[in-house]
Amino acid sequence: MLRRFQKLLHFLGIDTSHVTLAEKIIASIGGFAGIFFISLISFHFVGATGAAFIIPSMGASAVLVFAVPHGKLSQPWSLFGGHLASAAIGVACYQFIPHQFLAAGLAVGLAIGLMHFLKCIHPPGGATALAAVIGGPGIQDLGFYYIINPTLLNVIIIFTTAVLFSRLFPWRHYPANAMRFTKTKKDKDPDEKNKLHKKHIEQALSDMNLIVDITTDDLQQLFERTLAYSEHHLTPEQIKLGGYYTNGKHGGEWSVRQIIDEASSNDPEKDLVIFRVVEGVGLRTSDNCSRQEFALWASHELFPNKQ
Repeated sequence: MLRRFQKLLHFLGIDTSHVTLAEKIIASIGGFAGIFFISLISFHFVGATGAAFIIPSMGASAVLVFAVPHGKLSQPWSLFGGHLASAAIGVACYQFIPHQFLAAGLAVGLAIGLMHFLKCIHPPGGATALAAVIGGPGIQDLGFYYIINPTLLNVIIIFTTAVLFSRLFPWRHYPANAMRFTKTKKDKDPDEKNKLHKKHIEQALSDMNLIVDITTDDLQQLFERTLAYSEHHLTPEQIKLGGYYTNGKHGGEWSVRQIIDEASSNDPEKDLVIFRVVEGVGLRTSDNCSRQEFALWASHELFPNKQ
């Protein structure tokens, strides 16, 4: 019975990954904030009697940028490029194709193709293109101005809200490239044994002809972290002066510490490290403990993101 239930979950595509309750609540609040500010600011510019001041596809974008902030389809180029390119395609189809059903189908199909070519796939873009065709006089009468207002205005507001909102929670990062630390050392020996190269992951995705909503950098970190967990936990010998380490937890318990000094000794009880908290709970505080205690606290090492 259990096996059948698991097969059913797999068939339905139900994700069994674990996301904390705090993360779910934060994503929900973020979605509320994004749409609230779009409505508030856009209404200020165009008023209730003006053209449609918010496009429904922004609701789908809010899901991506707040619930999946590290996702490939949520990043700024996908957000801006996907919506603007799709808006342009949608307006062009409405303007030059008299048959509405044909125009609607072409708007979405061509928007998908253009997003593929521009490498800015953003699923809500399809709705943005479709709205330009079937959105009614309030949108259709805008013509190509639809690209600027409401589309560009909406995108700018939700992007700005997402960036500022993510700064309230140090373990969340949007855009993904704004991360201060990574879990993969950038200057490792390219011939290092068991190293998972980014180019190999990209080749595997190409062979499988897959598009996944996760960057190859994140995939590389995921695979390497999985291998590390399967092999061992950090040992005292791996705790080095100047290194950055995290407890790997989420929410309010997340923390990153840097080893700023040490007092080495062959006696484990006297082999001490002094650390400073550089991210998360206890930020800017310092303390000390034995190297062994620190290794038990640490989940894995982090590396400053030079980008």
